[in-house]
Formats: sequence, structure tokens, C-alpha cells
Amino acid sequence: MVEQVGIAVLGCGYWGVNYVRVFNEIPETRVVVACDQRPERVREIAQRYPGVAVTTDVAEALATPGVDAVVVCTEATSHHRVARECLRAGKHVLVEKPIATTGEDAGDLIAAAAARKLTLMVGHTFLYNAGVQRVKEYIDRRELGRIYYLYARRTNLGPIRRDVNALWDLAPHDISIFNYFMGTAPLWVSAVGSRALRNGREDVGFIVLGYPDNVLGQIHVSWADPHKVREVVVVGSDKRIVFNDLQTMEQVRVFEKGVAPLMQNGEGYSGDQLVVRDGDIISPSIQPREPLKTLASHFADCVIHGRRPLTDGDAGRDVVRVLEAVDKSMAMRGTPVELVSTEESLYVYPAESASHPLR
Repeated sequence: MVEQVGIAVLGCGYWGVNYVRVFNEIPETRVVVACDQRPERVREIAQRYPGVAVTTDVAEALATPGVDAVVVCTEATSHHRVARECLRAGKHVLVEKPIATTGEDAGDLIAAAAARKLTLMVGHTFLYNAGVQRVKEYIDRRELGRIYYLYARRTNLGPIRRDVNALWDLAPHDISIFNYFMGTAPLWVSAVGSRALRNGREDVGFIVLGYPDNVLGQIHVSWADPHKVREVVVVGSDKRIVFNDLQTMEQVRVFEKGVAPLMQNGEGYSGDQLVVRDGDIISPSIQPREPLKTLASHFADCVIHGRRPLTDGDAGRDVVRVLEAVDKSMAMRGTPVELVSTEESLYVYPAESASHPLR
């Protein structure tokens, strides 16, 4: 147990620089060293943060005195190799999404962290967003009635990655959100993709996820759409909730409208007779927080107090398994792929958690 966590940030690209900033701003942590293979990025970090040591060598960063934990913010295909090296060095690890590019590699990291009693956390940042948390509260209180389906859109013109396709780059956000809302991973996956930009990998994709109780989730991602969208919608029998990450004033909107089959004497449904509910549209007040800073504080709290992260290795592995099934389904032109769901392999998000970062 430590009072202040010393952080090493590996990978100082666009997102890695943000990690350097937030871990420098919260009182529970201090950034000891930043590492990037590009000398120009190292020089930029040194100029912006003169109190932070810099290096282009991972081994040197891990050997820097005072480093307790590491943020792995390298390319996705290197996450397993780099994170495992950090765990072997006895460091707690926060790895950006996806935790790895195969379920087997994700399991290897989980086992390595458990063997050394180290914290392993995945950077599924949207689960630390106050708007997403508010939607989750509505779901946990069962205010939506029966959930019918969910859908998400995540589109923009790029940025185009060199190491993974658009589905591996963008869909982890929405898969993790859907799993969190539903409290479990999907039972099956169907997906199709297109290489519209002809750059050797899918830049457009459509994913359908089948959850228990016949709940469907649909995700559309694209690097080729000039209209930027960051939206998640949950449709229930009593209410419909919209989370729009690009809307600062009304990030969450609750439509108190719904439809459900008519019950007969409280014993069963009466065929095709429906009850339509029509009400107000509400925009609940949400206290603004920077999700990445909330995530960083939660990571520090888990390291200091030995708590289980909300987005731990098991949650990260479930997302990777979905993405593996996405690849298999795309190769078969959308044929559904079943996921193995056992107590050992299927992570279940708790509806209430003592270690929850926003409760």
C-alpha cells in the first residue's frame, strides 16, 4: 500500500499525453516518467512537464525509481506484450482499450496480475462518464420497464489507425457500455464490415449483439462518415433514454414514452392489445466531470486500497471476446457467432459496487 502512486506513462501520443496531464492533476498520483519511441514526443513532454523524467526505452522507464504503476497507451497490437512486461516488473497496470487483441492474451494478463496480486485495469473511459452513469442509474432502478433494445452510433472522418480496423478501434467503447448497462456480456454476435476507403482494413461496420431475455444491441461505427456522432440509445417499455456525448447542455434525455402488451388480470398478455405511454421529455441535471480524470482517480484508489476496478481485466477480456466473434462473423458475411458463457469466463458487472468511482 502506498499513499501516492508513482506513474509511468508508456506511449505519449494524443491520448497518452492526456494521461500525463490527469495523473499530474490528481493528488493521489504523480507522473514519474513518460516514455515514447519518438524523440520529438519525448522532447515535447519534457518541455511541458519539466518535473517528469523522459525516455525512449520501456525497460528504462520501468526501472525508474518511484514507479508503482504503469499506463500502457501504445498501439493496440502491442498492449499484451507491453502490459505483460510491466506486470513481470511488479507494476500495477492500466492498459488502454482493448486490453489485448485475443481473448487468450487477455487471459494471460489476468493470470499474471492475479499471481502477483497486482491491479489490472482497462481504460474503458465511457464507463466513467457521468452521463453514462446516469443512464445506468435509470436502468438499475428499473425505470425503463423491460428493455427492448439498445443502439449506438460512433462515426467520424477518421482518425484512421494503422494497426486495427474501425470496429476494433471504435466499437470497444459501445460494447463495454452495452455490457455495463445489461450487466453481462452478449450470448451471440453478428457483424458485417466494408473497406470503403480501400486501405486494407474495415473502416465501416455494423454489429448486432444478442443479450439474455432477447435484448438486442446494434452498433454502427465508421471512419468514413463526415457527420460526427457519439450516441447511445436504450429503448424500454416505459421510457427511452438517449446519451449524446457531443451535447454538453443536455447530455442525457429521458423520453417518458413507451409501449407494452396489455396485461389481463395481472396474469398474462392479451395478444396484440397494447398500452401506449406518453409523457414528458426530461433532461436530468448532471454534474460535469472529466471521465479520464475520474478513471485515473479510480485506478489510484484501487492501487492504494487493493480494490477491484470497475473495468478490470475480466471486463476487458469480455470485450475482446466479442470483437473476436465480430471478426469471425464478418468472415462469414454476418453469420451469428455464439459466445461461450461460463462462470469462469463471463464477467458480470455488479449493479451496485462499494468501489464504484461515482457512488
